[in-house]
Amino acid sequence: MEGGCPVDYNTITDLFLQRNMIREATAFLLDVLKPNLPEHAHLQTKVLEINLVTFPNVADAILANGMFSYYDRPRIAQLCEKAGLFVRALQHYTELQDIKRVIVNTHAIEPQSLVEYFGTLSREWALECMKDLLLVNLRGNLQIIVQTAKEYSEQLGVDACIKIFEQFKSYEGLYFFLGSYLSSSEDPDIHFKYIEAAAKTGQIKEVERVTRESNFYDPEKTKNFLMEAKLPDARPLINVCDRFGFVPDLTHYLYTNNMLRYIEGYVQKVNPGNAPLVVGQLLDDECPEDFIKGLILSVRSLLPVEPLVEECEKRNRLRLLTQFLEHLVSEGSQDVHVHNALGKIIIDSNNNPEHFLTTNPYYDSRVVGKYCEKRDPTLAVVAYQRGQCDDELINVTNKNSLFKLQARYVVERMDSDLWEKVLSPDNVYRRQLIDQVVSTALPESKSPEQVSAAVKAFMTADLPHELIELLEKIVLQNSAFSGNFNLQNLLILTAIKADPSRVMDYINRLENFDGPAVGEVAVEAQLYEEAFAIFKKFNLNVQAVNVLLDNIQSIERAVEFAFRVEEDAVWSQVAKAQLREGLVSDAIESFIRADDATQFLDVIRAAEDANVYHDLVRYLLMVRQKSKEPKVDSELIYAYAKIDRLGDIEEFILMPNVANLQNVGDRLYDEALYEAAKIIFAFISNWAKLACTLVKLRQFQGAVDAARKANSSKTWKEVCFACVDAEEFRLAQICGLNIIIQVDDLEEVSDYYQNRGNFNELISLMESGLGLERAHMGIFTELGVLYARYRPEKLMEHIKLFATRLNIPKLIRACDEQQHWKELTYLYIQYDEFDNAATTIMNHSPEAWDHMQFKDVAVKLANVELYYKAVHFYLQEHPDLINDLLNVLALRVDHTRVVDIMRKAGHLHLVKPYMVAVQSNNVAAVNEALNEIYVEEEDYDRLRESIDMHDNFDQIGLAQKVEKHELLEMRRIAAYIYKKAGRWKQSIALSKKDNLYKDAMETCSQSGDRELSEELLVYFIEQGKKECFASCLFVCYDLIRPDVALELAWMNNMIDFAFPYLLQFIREYASKVDELVKDKLEALSEVKAKEAEEKDMVAQQNMYAQLLPLALPAPPMPGMGGGFAPPPPMGGMGMPPMPPFGMPPMGTY
Repeated sequence: MEGGCPVDYNTITDLFLQRNMIREATAFLLDVLKPNLPEHAHLQTKVLEINLVTFPNVADAILANGMFSYYDRPRIAQLCEKAGLFVRALQHYTELQDIKRVIVNTHAIEPQSLVEYFGTLSREWALECMKDLLLVNLRGNLQIIVQTAKEYSEQLGVDACIKIFEQFKSYEGLYFFLGSYLSSSEDPDIHFKYIEAAAKTGQIKEVERVTRESNFYDPEKTKNFLMEAKLPDARPLINVCDRFGFVPDLTHYLYTNNMLRYIEGYVQKVNPGNAPLVVGQLLDDECPEDFIKGLILSVRSLLPVEPLVEECEKRNRLRLLTQFLEHLVSEGSQDVHVHNALGKIIIDSNNNPEHFLTTNPYYDSRVVGKYCEKRDPTLAVVAYQRGQCDDELINVTNKNSLFKLQARYVVERMDSDLWEKVLSPDNVYRRQLIDQVVSTALPESKSPEQVSAAVKAFMTADLPHELIELLEKIVLQNSAFSGNFNLQNLLILTAIKADPSRVMDYINRLENFDGPAVGEVAVEAQLYEEAFAIFKKFNLNVQAVNVLLDNIQSIERAVEFAFRVEEDAVWSQVAKAQLREGLVSDAIESFIRADDATQFLDVIRAAEDANVYHDLVRYLLMVRQKSKEPKVDSELIYAYAKIDRLGDIEEFILMPNVANLQNVGDRLYDEALYEAAKIIFAFISNWAKLACTLVKLRQFQGAVDAARKANSSKTWKEVCFACVDAEEFRLAQICGLNIIIQVDDLEEVSDYYQNRGNFNELISLMESGLGLERAHMGIFTELGVLYARYRPEKLMEHIKLFATRLNIPKLIRACDEQQHWKELTYLYIQYDEFDNAATTIMNHSPEAWDHMQFKDVAVKLANVELYYKAVHFYLQEHPDLINDLLNVLALRVDHTRVVDIMRKAGHLHLVKPYMVAVQSNNVAAVNEALNEIYVEEEDYDRLRESIDMHDNFDQIGLAQKVEKHELLEMRRIAAYIYKKAGRWKQSIALSKKDNLYKDAMETCSQSGDRELSEELLVYFIEQGKKECFASCLFVCYDLIRPDVALELAWMNNMIDFAFPYLLQFIREYASKVDELVKDKLEALSEVKAKEAEEKDMVAQQNMYAQLLPLALPAPPMPGMGGGFAPPPPMGGMGMPPMPPFGMPPMGTY
């Protein structure tokens, strides 16, 4: 123990145990072992041993708290096992054999604790312990093992857990374990094992649920297992087989195991759609027909007929379905598969099949026809014919040589695609079919459409010779179709295609055919004479003459034919052909004969190309009588102009007409027919074009008059430029004045004049334009540019007169190009470009510099650098005016930089007036420069004034410079500077050196340094300056100590000189004492007055208290006693309390 002798805990414990004081020993040891130290391992083991032997519950509690860490764990594990604390024993054992020995005591271990303990073991040890538990008591420990496997399936491994259950054939454990893991697993093997375990444990409902819901088990493996298991409930097997397509296997299994009830339930309730597979398997298993029929009838309409018929047909058992199919038909079923099956049954039974095939509208002809082919081909033909199954019918008739039936079907069908197929060269049976068509099918037919379709098919198949023979037989041999319009057309067309030599004979023999159409076909076939004969036979004269012109290409025959028939349309066609061949005059004559005005555009074009304007005039006069077309009248005027009949033009335009005179005039102008164009433009008052025309005719005065009426800028320009080229400058100026008022056209006119060297005329034009009412800035500017280029002597006057009406930037560029620097400067100033103005003045000073002007510009500069450039400029060229410039720039320049410039140039004195003027700004460089000048000039008055008023300079440097100056006033200024700088000793020393005692005394007084003052007194005594001594006492009165002054005066026999100081000192101190006494008395009187007021207040409160009823005393205020505290001592005016009247207390030395 701390502060005493050490104690042996083991001895004390033994003392407790000797007296059987187990609880006390335990309490003692628990208290002393709280630190849990390694050196207490023996005592920790001892306290646990004691309690495990006597009070196991206490030991369990100690272990549960985790107080100890260093006890003997194997020893304690053995004691826990003996005491029945198996969980604690398991926690302390570290060997597998010990754990396996203890863990089997599951009857004494809480299951949850045991499950949690498994979580602390390694995978291998946990599996070993699980095996031991199952080996010792499979049923008793199964729940614990299942819970452990569920809890630690990830650590132990699902496969390992499954192997343990399978090793002990514990399907119940496997069922419970996999049941918790199934929903999160997609492993087919796990799903199968769960189904297997559920089946073997009798969990049929769970097997049914999993087989119905799970998508992960192996269906084949599961089906085989369920069939081997032979469960009493077949629903799980039904689920598997229905979902994965094992219906035949399911049916076979159920039938062989006599589970017919499940067959009926599956077909009726689960999946009626699979009934055909069930029926097929039952037929394979030789099930009685009555059961199958009953099964089919029980499903009825839910049963899919097509697969059912297929299954029965494959097994040749269709008759089995007769009752079922008849029942469906009686219910009104129109299902094609029902009627197909019923038809097959009727065909097999030979129960009047032709009637069924021709009357039943619901069966599929292809299916039934195919079924009939091997049984009766004629029935197949009937079925195919009913359904228009062309390919199938052709195949079956070719195969069985039924060409007559085929020919009848093809003719009646009237289908072009079918005809194309049977008449194809690839058809080896084509010849037999054609023979039957010609000999039987068509003669039997009474339908013209069928005959027409057959003939067209022959034509399409390119069988012209066969077709001609057929048509000659039909048309020319007095048959029912001999006068048929279509057949006559076909005969001629076929002959045109196959045998042209017969065409002319047919044309002469036949009357009822389509002449226009056949004639066109003959033209296409290049049978032009036959076509001409057809058109002539049918009085189609226009078509006939077209054949002569276009195909036979004989204009002579066409003209002869036109004279014979005398039709306008024929002449018109002849005229067109002549026009195409370039016979323009003949064509115009023919058009006039035809009285045809429709082709006037082509005629006009051809006549112009052939230059036959006399004939064109005749034609156009005829056309004008037929129609009023602007094109005709316009071309007539043009034709008059081309043959120079100007009089006819004037007469024509005065007459009513619809000519587009503007277009005609433009055309005449473009082709240089100016006289005719002049007539047109004058008539339509198109003054602009008239002016241009007159220019071309060089009638300039008339052109100007026309331009004045047109009043168009473009017209004015054309006339003006033409007059300039002709050197008619008076007329050109008249035009120009009307042009230059337009800003956009001014530059073009100016360039035109200048390019031709007419500078004076251009300037005259511009000067005249200044007085115009619509004169604009461009005129003034352009005149300025012209002055700059050609008459510079007038430029400045012009600029000054019209500065506000000029485009200054443009004129600036012109002046810069022509190097008119004075005018350029003036323009810059007017345009507020002061920086450029100043730069121009400085760069071209001989011409551009003017001092007053430059000063005005300088104050408006924006670029600061130009100020200093101006300083350099004046320093170099006009140094006598530099101060005047600097005074103007004083508010804008950096004075320090100006001083530096002048100092570097060595002309600092030159700008002294400027520096004096700006010294009020207190700039260091200016101050130092002026001080330097004053020192050089020995102007000490100005120097002192500068030092007093402007303190921004190097004071010490200046003082050091002038302290050795030969002039006294200069040295005095040095002392003054030292005094201002606070260098009292240097100032006093300098003053004493020059015997300036008054300055020395004033310096001491201003310094406030007692030591310096007393040293100065000593100096005066040493120098024998008694008067100075007396003066110093008064000047430095506040600094000198009285005792020192009296001592020095007494010791140096200067009492008389110090006596005035002594009197003043005594008088001052007496006044101070009197003021102190007065202040004390006033403070005491204030204290007494305040005490009297407080007493009056207390008396007044007591008086009110006597009038009030008795009551309990009020509690004292916080921080206060029961009664009134005496007032604190009062000081006067914030001063500390004063002692009683009399002398102040004396301090000790």
